[in-house]
Amino acid sequence: MSIKKVLFLNMVIAFAFGCQPKEKNPNLMVQNEINENWQFRQAGEADWMDATVPGTVHTDLMDNGVIDDPYYRLNELNIQWIDKEDWEYKTTFTVHENMLSHDRVELDFKGLDTYADVFVNGEQILAANNMFREWQVDAKEFLKEGENELRILFKSPIKIGLEKYDANEFVYPGAENDQAERGEVEDGKRVSIYTRKAGYHYGWDWGPRLVTSGIWRPVFLKAWDEARIENLQIVQHEVSDEKATFTAIFEVEAEGNEKATLSVLNDGTTLASNKVQIKEGVNKYSVDFEIENPELWWTNGLGEAHLYNITGKMKIGQQTFSEDTRIGIRTLELVREEDEHGTSFYFKLNGHPVFMKGANNIPNDMFLPRVTDQNYHTMIETAKKSNMNMLRVWGGGVYEDDLFYELCDENGILVWQDFMFACAMFPNDEPFLENIRQEAIDNVKRLHNHPSIALWCGNNEILTAWNTWGWKGIAEKQGEDVPEKVWQAYVDIFHETLPEVVEEFDPQRSYWGSSPSSGLGVQADLVNGDEHYWGVWWGKEPFETYATHLARFMSEYGFQSFPEMSTVKKYAEPQDYDIYSEVMKSHQRSSIGNETIEYYMLKEYDQPKDFESFLYVNHVLQAEGIKFGLEGHRRAMPFTMGSLYWQLNDVWPVASWSSTDYYQKWKALQYYVKKGFEQVLVSPYIDGVKLKVGIVNDRLENVNAQLKLKLMDFDGRVIWEKASLVEVPANTSDNYFNENRHEFLYRKDTRNLLLSAELVENGETISRNIFFFRPFKELNVPSPEVDYSVTKTSDGFNIEVSTDKLAKNVYFQMGSEGGFFSDNYFDMLPGETKTIHLKTEISEIDLNEVLTVRTLDDAF
Repeated sequence: MSIKKVLFLNMVIAFAFGCQPKEKNPNLMVQNEINENWQFRQAGEADWMDATVPGTVHTDLMDNGVIDDPYYRLNELNIQWIDKEDWEYKTTFTVHENMLSHDRVELDFKGLDTYADVFVNGEQILAANNMFREWQVDAKEFLKEGENELRILFKSPIKIGLEKYDANEFVYPGAENDQAERGEVEDGKRVSIYTRKAGYHYGWDWGPRLVTSGIWRPVFLKAWDEARIENLQIVQHEVSDEKATFTAIFEVEAEGNEKATLSVLNDGTTLASNKVQIKEGVNKYSVDFEIENPELWWTNGLGEAHLYNITGKMKIGQQTFSEDTRIGIRTLELVREEDEHGTSFYFKLNGHPVFMKGANNIPNDMFLPRVTDQNYHTMIETAKKSNMNMLRVWGGGVYEDDLFYELCDENGILVWQDFMFACAMFPNDEPFLENIRQEAIDNVKRLHNHPSIALWCGNNEILTAWNTWGWKGIAEKQGEDVPEKVWQAYVDIFHETLPEVVEEFDPQRSYWGSSPSSGLGVQADLVNGDEHYWGVWWGKEPFETYATHLARFMSEYGFQSFPEMSTVKKYAEPQDYDIYSEVMKSHQRSSIGNETIEYYMLKEYDQPKDFESFLYVNHVLQAEGIKFGLEGHRRAMPFTMGSLYWQLNDVWPVASWSSTDYYQKWKALQYYVKKGFEQVLVSPYIDGVKLKVGIVNDRLENVNAQLKLKLMDFDGRVIWEKASLVEVPANTSDNYFNENRHEFLYRKDTRNLLLSAELVENGETISRNIFFFRPFKELNVPSPEVDYSVTKTSDGFNIEVSTDKLAKNVYFQMGSEGGFFSDNYFDMLPGETKTIHLKTEISEIDLNEVLTVRTLDDAF
């Protein structure tokens, strides 16, 4: 449930179906969720089955035993018939006399997926055609006292898509991720672009093809009298230490002309009031107010993400209407200034340039109603623990649930928000453009008060695809005028419709036309905008290139891994435990996926001894590879001012670029991200003939610390060491050690050596990094004796670990049991002792049965 609620006299009355009628109270708004007694069927069939709302056709079919779990083995292939059929949902609900006595009675559909004809008592009241919109319909004339029937016919998005595809005079380029052939669509036609629906439902290179239909967000029956506050927007103006000034914009829907008093309150204390004349219809009215001695909202790591509880009230006669929202007081700007390199691209928060550390996130499931509040809490907790300050909501998924943005507000996570367009050219007929405009209005108005929203971005990769992926050539082959028509559609959507909505409904935030790009309609380069770098992976370039291929803002880059063994067991059988088995290839949607993982692995490691070892080494491979990017991007500040890797999460159990799997288990990469995004980072690296140690300080104050460097062998013998005092200025990156590596390593056997870099502040290690001079397969790594002991704590166990020799990538597992290790996949120096925490609910006896530890040398 969103924090933002419409209330009358600060209350929402939720009536359970079958409750006793109440006397009409004109001061109260009535809001019923229609979520019971739902049934569904394939259109034209006789038998109805029980349904869950919110839900989807696929999950309802699973619940009724009609289809098997599509995530298991190859089951996805057997259910592609579902999206070619129409589906029908119905329920009955009781409407009491007091509901119908209100001036207005409305049905509010928060999400219909997608082509939905809605009927009340046999009368059609709505023809919805956009998954991303909310639909409100005046329903009073269609309702009756007592039992009412609500019926929704969902038409096949594939059949309607084919009609639109065939009616168009040319084929729009793109949509390569639409797995139409797997979906058994006629002639492999990619129809996804014609429907305003989550693009990833049609397939992506990390997801299955499961084209859903259904009531995916709640349905409400609402009733009120005279007027209501449709939207409350808080526009911030000036901010100083003494005060912050704002305007509250009340969007009011009224039945008639009335005198009203509009007030703004902070935690119940009135800040300002205005007397206004409310006019019939939907109109906007303003109240200026200020907050004294404001506490600022900061991103994770820089300070508290302070929030204010604001209420807008409207009093008409004896009735009071109100709406609650939360705001954070902060200044945030996307800085685009010419410099000696090109044009900057960075975010300035409360007057300070801030390096953005984070990831791209995709939806948490193919079946969106299955995403729980706990899933969102875990996701944002992961981001916060991992020292992130930004997530990018990618344009092929959905505008996320309100809770996602509320949690980002509370935890200081900025959101780069794409509009829902990715990797395809789209039509621009007038009905389609108007549909897009209304979609954008719905979501911009829903989200514009959130301090976490940093940027509105038009689309993902469409501009660069048009210019460099051959799409223009595809258009040219279809007719001389086709490229102009296709490009005009792009301009209509991304240069006009979407920025116009942002300018009208959220003018304080920046609009960025496409990611990546160097400006509106300007192809991406490395010196003027953001960059998606896929030379590592698609181009087979070495991992080290992550640290040298630098742009002003790195908004995508990534490398794949499989899930851990306990997750693989949920979708595969032992006979499938080979990366080239049909099941493992099906749970890998990159066209070069498993082969590319193996290619990179064999450059760094020997062939692992078995399948489970392959998964473990793959995790380490992914983490070590992305580490080059995390650290290289940060060392390059202020030229580079953002590093968002692809991707944080998964929609199903699969081999993908994610750092947490479908069950939200941390892979090795997530542990590396946590360390790589610490506020202060020490980072040894090779730059040509130089061995350097960089220190990055994201704090807003100087760091005075001791830099300790040690060159040692794998048995613990120190070959060379140096300690020096360093002062690292606030918000900077620089090198604090710079030596010719050939001279430094002269006559030293680098197969047996490592460099340990440690930064110590006030006796506490605030960053440590271990650097190896060769790939693992060229190192003479000994077999260490790793010992551990377990001590019970209030929420799990402390595990004290020790080793006699170098222990590479110490990895604790507990099988399928639930738990979270505070650290994992870590290196330990010879003679070192380390304590990690395991948060779990299992007993010590059970833990002793399932807890195992391994190091990288065990994998070969």
